[in-house]
Amino acid sequence: MDNSSTAIPVNEKVLTKNIGPDLVPTDMAAYEANGGYRALHKVMSGMSPNDCLEVIKASNLRGRGGAGFPTGMKWSFVPMGEKCSPGHKYLVCNADEMEPGTFKDRLLMECDPHQLIEGMILAAYTIEADRSYIFIRGEYVVAIERLEQALADCYKKGYLGKNILGSGYDLEMHVHTSAGRYICGEETALINALEGKRANPRAKPPFPQVSGLWGRPTIVNNVETLCNISHIIDKGPEWFQSLGLGEDSGTKMYGASGYVKNPGCWELPIGTPVREILEEHAGGMVEGRKFKGFLPGGGSTDFLVEEHLDLPMDYGSIGAAGSRMGTGTMIILDDKTCPVGMVLNLIRFFAHESCGFCTPCREGLPWTRQVLEDIEAGRGRKEDLETLVHQVKYIGAMGNTHCALAPGAMEPLQSALKYFQSDFEAHVEQGCCPYTPDMKAQDISAEGEQD
Repeated sequence: MDNSSTAIPVNEKVLTKNIGPDLVPTDMAAYEANGGYRALHKVMSGMSPNDCLEVIKASNLRGRGGAGFPTGMKWSFVPMGEKCSPGHKYLVCNADEMEPGTFKDRLLMECDPHQLIEGMILAAYTIEADRSYIFIRGEYVVAIERLEQALADCYKKGYLGKNILGSGYDLEMHVHTSAGRYICGEETALINALEGKRANPRAKPPFPQVSGLWGRPTIVNNVETLCNISHIIDKGPEWFQSLGLGEDSGTKMYGASGYVKNPGCWELPIGTPVREILEEHAGGMVEGRKFKGFLPGGGSTDFLVEEHLDLPMDYGSIGAAGSRMGTGTMIILDDKTCPVGMVLNLIRFFAHESCGFCTPCREGLPWTRQVLEDIEAGRGRKEDLETLVHQVKYIGAMGNTHCALAPGAMEPLQSALKYFQSDFEAHVEQGCCPYTPDMKAQDISAEGEQD
């Protein structure tokens, strides 16, 4: 986490209270000394799964993975008690974190692994699951090592395994290292991958809450979502609601990358204005660069521009402006970075990450990539811009594809065509990228490097 900040002296810290500027991981002793596993003891001392569910529902916790679906409502769809046929139930943590520009879950796992594990135990208990998995991409080597050590400590302590804290509740938890594919951010594709199959999304219904992993009831939640659970159980839903600045509850892990002075990740009250995140926490733009626009929640969200800087970063406000809060980790576009090239870079990624199941995604994204490559290279024609509008309309429409990967990939393109149309037109009219330095400047730069 080079060049990132984690400690802000104002506002109550919840998810990052154990994370200091040195980013030293929290072990079992330090975690418990700061209130860790207190919620677990509380639940195992007499709270029923339904008691826990009602607390989470009352808290108004929304999923922090990007969709923002109410967590308690999602859990309530799991058949409980006699309504569920005999067999395993599963809780799966999506820790793959493949969204471009997103690095918040990595910070939480590397620095406070026990917080995630306690949240998972409580979530699994609430839905009566007896098996749980942390699905994490292989590149997160440090996080994997620390999670595995934390799990071993939990088994020794009696927080995992048989008869947890004498409650009669059993839970097994495992770290599953994945190959790291973007499509695994879609929960049914993740479930297929966990079963050892190709990571293609499944048709719904049935939904995973009823028929998920190996055909059994399954809940898939994001790392940040699960990290909130122990704090809500411990301090109550009213406390959690009080942390937000608007209709949404709790704090949020916000981030910023790009040409800002202090790129990083910070925990702030949900609803913190975009301008505050950008100027106070990210330090504003670096010298010689001016703000042009931003993707509010990773690479699959729509661009917003200067007129949106005073919006609160919450689900409703960003949605009403025509984008999505997504993961809450902003990618900043500056005035010296070509928006066409930036979108092309994202489309290349999404085209590569398509599972190839449906035609609009499998064929449409590479076609979009080729059109953008031609425009960026100076081979673009006016009709290419019309082609891009056509592709946005058909590839980007929900329901035309098997899952949301292709519509998400179209979001930065459709908004770039809206806000930066003159840049696309300049590429075509000038027959080159207007942001590219002239050849003489490139030659001088190359000679300097050789020296």
